[in-house]
Order: sequence, then C-alpha cells, then structure tokens
Amino acid sequence: MSAREPLCVFLIDDEVLALKRLARLLRESGRVTIIGQETDPEMALAKLEEADVRARLDALFLDIQMPGMNGFELLARLSWQPPVIFTTAYDEYALRAFEVNALDYLLKPIEPALLARALGKFDRLVRANREPSGDYRHLLEQLAAAARAPVKGFPTRIASRLGERVRFIELARVTHFLAENKLTFAATAEGRFVIDRTIAELEAELDPNRFLRIHRAILLNTDFVDEAHAWFGGRLVIRLRDSQRTELTVARDRVRALKERLGF
Repeated sequence: MSAREPLCVFLIDDEVLALKRLARLLRESGRVTIIGQETDPEMALAKLEEADVRARLDALFLDIQMPGMNGFELLARLSWQPPVIFTTAYDEYALRAFEVNALDYLLKPIEPALLARALGKFDRLVRANREPSGDYRHLLEQLAAAARAPVKGFPTRIASRLGERVRFIELARVTHFLAENKLTFAATAEGRFVIDRTIAELEAELDPNRFLRIHRAILLNTDFVDEAHAWFGGRLVIRLRDSQRTELTVARDRVRALKERLGF
C-alpha cells in the first residue's frame, strides 16, 4: 500500500452519536475509507471475521466500555489481531491500550487534531508490521475482566440537606444543576433540591462525561438533552427530555463544547 492510498478502517462504538461524530471526522480528514461500522459488538465481531473485511482492514477504531461485550473481550474472541485505535472516555485505559498492540488511543469527545495524530502514527507503526507478544491472549483476558468492573472515582448520589433531614439524590435523575439567588439547586422530575455546593465545585467533582457546564450558573446532565436550537448572539437553546420540556440557554463560549459532546 502506498502512503497516499486511503486507509481502510472499521468503527465500533455502542454510542450512536459518538460513532457518527467519529465517522464524520474521519471522512473530513480525507485519509480513510470506512469499510464498516457497528454499534453492536456481536455484529461487529461477526463482520470482522469475514474474509473480505480481514483482507482489506488496516485499522480498527474500537470503544472499550460497551454493554454485553467490552472492547478487550471483543479482541480476545477475534481469531486474528488487527491494529487497534481505542476510543474511550476514561484515562485509566490509556496505558492498557498500548499493552494489546494498540496503535493509539483517543479520549472522548475526540478532538480532530488528536485524530490526525493517530492517523499519522499509523504510517510509522502499523506499516512496520508489528506482531503481538506471545502472552497476548492472556493479557486480553485480564484487561477484559478489569474493564467489566465498575469505573470508580465519581459519585452516583449527592446529598440535599433540609434542616436536620438529609435526602440523597441519584445523579442519574438530575437533569441539571442551577445557581439561583445565592443557592445551588439539583433539578429532578420530583422537583428542585438545595445542594451545598457551588456550580464550580460540582463541575470539578462530577463525571465530566455526563455533566457539562453550559453557563456560569448551569451544569447540565447531557443525557437529558432532547433538542437544540440556534439563538441570538451565537448562543443555543436546548430543550430537555423531562416532563416540563425545560429550556436552557447555552452561553456563547460554551456552545462549541456542547456541540462536540453531542456530535452535531
């Protein structure tokens, strides 16, 4: 293969928006041909075993955390070893990626410049025709087991104190945090609860792959975004997937981060 020929790649990610964003960035690079993409790891495994895909594939873009079968498990079940570029939301997998003949790893949301770096690395490393080490299968089994364990480090609940009573709120039910009248509130389907934290403190403490600051006074749970609309002055208005169809304004300097997170 000459350096000028497009690279043939296959994409696997259970998140539809993340997969669409990666495919778009790769097409915009002008350096690859996407020969397949899947959100279902089982379907992806079957396609990767097809003779035509195996003969053409230059690199596999593979998510690590997926339901049913994580990325390491998929590789362990594959009868051959393609060069891999892992895509992951978690730094803890970065060094592990290189242990399994990975070409590179990309943290989500994927930045175009870092994607270009990974594609450039392909020419230097993959074309050298490296082979995985002899204990490759055993190492994959160990990493697969580790990836199945829950990711630690971020809270799943937050306390709301009212007098002598403390209520614990599941963060998965919080649509957003709002600073108002010198108080911070957690908004849920059941109502708003006072939280003894500032927006800045919450931004530092909570999972950044779920919570994104869209305004100096609003920390958004991106899982609840349903619609986005252009607004005056380069801002956005988003509508949430809640019973009130809550609308929130995204500050102009936060629009790019939200677009990258949601892939549009």
